[in-house]
Formats: sequence, C-alpha cells, structure tokens
Amino acid sequence: MKRRMLWCSVTVALAAAVYAGRVRATPASGFTGTTIAKATFDEIDLKNHTLPADFWKLQLKTKGFTDMYVQSNTWQPHSTTGWHTHPGPSLIIITAGTVTAYEGDDPSCTPHQYVAGMSFVDPGDGHVHNVRNEDPIVTATGIAVQLVPAAATRRIDVPAPGNCPF
Repeated sequence: MKRRMLWCSVTVALAAAVYAGRVRATPASGFTGTTIAKATFDEIDLKNHTLPADFWKLQLKTKGFTDMYVQSNTWQPHSTTGWHTHPGPSLIIITAGTVTAYEGDDPSCTPHQYVAGMSFVDPGDGHVHNVRNEDPIVTATGIAVQLVPAAATRRIDVPAPGNCPF
C-alpha cells in the first residue's frame, strides 16, 4: 500500500511539473515558420579562405549527422516567436518589414531591430531569444537556414527569462 501511495504521489508530481512547464512556456503568437526544405548531411569538415588567407575564413566542422532546415518565417503585426532556443545555429535574413530581437541573457532587454535586407545570426546551443514584429500594420518575413543535430527537436519553447516586460 505504501508503495502504491508513493507511486501515485510521484506520478501526480510529475504531471504537475509537466503542466506547469507548459503553462509557463511562451509559445508563438501570430508567427508561422514553414519548412521549405530539409536535408541530412553526414559529418562536415570544411575549411575555406581567400587569398590572402587573413581576409576571410570559414570553418565548419560537425561530428555525426546534421539536419539542415530552410525556413520561411512570417510575423503578422504585433506577433512574437515566443521565447525559445535551438540546438544549433541559425542564419536569418529579413526579407520584408521589421523585426525586433530580444536576448534572454540581456538584463536590460535591449531591442535589436532588423529591417528588410538585414541579417543576423542566432548561435543556438541554448541561446534563448524572442523575435517580435512590433509594427501595428506591416507583416514581416524572413528566411532562416538552421543546422541542428540529426533528429533533434529544431525549436524548443522556454519560459520567459524575466528580463523583459512581455
């Protein structure tokens, strides 16, 4: 009987924790991300540079299989991606409108605005952020290329870090 009571208590506690985590997470609102293409790569080991080599360099090395996603993102007016992270890096190009990015580890909640034609990098690896369209009228769009470990969850919703008033 004691064993059954303990099992029930543990089950209820776990269910409450899962429910609370879902309630506190900040899902997207007015934002849609559509996968245009997805491919899986074997290990990558690239090293490129210009001549002279100190002008531009690229190094990309992975261990294990990597999924690459090409995402088309749309932010309706007054929309948000919600606070989230990715297991790998994202290269983002804004193609229309303006978006404002907020970093989860920035205590001052400094806004970073990106307009059509601008780009930015999300390093992934637990980097928590929220990208919003704060314009009341204009829809914003963008394209993202993401590299993540094969079969990993591409996007992980997280609770608001508490540094921003939204």
